Amino acid sequence: MISVIVPDSVSEPISFRISRSTEGLAETLATLSHRLVKLEQRLAAMELQLQHQISPHPQELASLQTVEALLDDCRSLLAQPAALPAEDVVWEDWAQAAAPEPS
Repeated sequence: MISVIVPDSVSEPISFRISRSTEGLAETLATLSHRLVKLEQRLAAMELQLQHQISPHPQELASLQTVEALLDDCRSLLAQPAALPAEDVVWEDWAQAAAPEPS
């Protein structure tokens, strides 16, 4: 039972009786159950998608390992001291070396 007091117009409390039939409650329960099933299915789909994002494809892992090995090789080459002093290095202009000489 809900009581509402309207101060200016009526000095007595006004009561409303709210009742629902068993059929109405059953329909509401069925609707809520249907929504719950849909939400559970959505949650399962999102969890599955997250699992796929967390565990990469084996081919991706192999590619990443190859890249990591190449990076390690580059780091080790950069860490080694230069074999030739800078004066002994011959710098070529690759643009001129690639162009045929005029006859």
